[in-house]
Amino acid sequence: MKGALTGSGPRRSISEVTIRIPSDDGILLPYQRLFMDLTMADTPTSIPPELLRLRASIDNIDAALIYLLSERFKITKQVGRLKAAQSLPPADLNREREQIGRLRRLATDADLDPDFAEKFLAFVIKEVIHHHISAAETTK
Repeated sequence: MKGALTGSGPRRSISEVTIRIPSDDGILLPYQRLFMDLTMADTPTSIPPELLRLRASIDNIDAALIYLLSERFKITKQVGRLKAAQSLPPADLNREREQIGRLRRLATDADLDPDFAEKFLAFVIKEVIHHHISAAETTK
């Protein structure tokens, strides 16, 4: 990769990141974000190659997060439609408490601030409930 980040003119380098997220049953689920394409023509030569490599990794992880959230919301929308069809409430406080506790434990295991993980999950849950409410209104 070093050779692709030096010299003049456009050169392309492809890096790949595999993110492994442990599931509750201990099985690792691989999530791959395709490729980050670095074009030196768009990059000032004063940026150190190591910084470019780290930024490319961050970009790949950000892309993986977006795709994971997209998949999560596709499933939660199905849950919302099912809840609406069964006349179930959009929110399940017991499930939310369980999820918060589980994510806090995962965050601690992953060396991530559990308070941050809880705030992030609260934001996601709020959006999910909004989708569930919309699904319930559409079903009426």
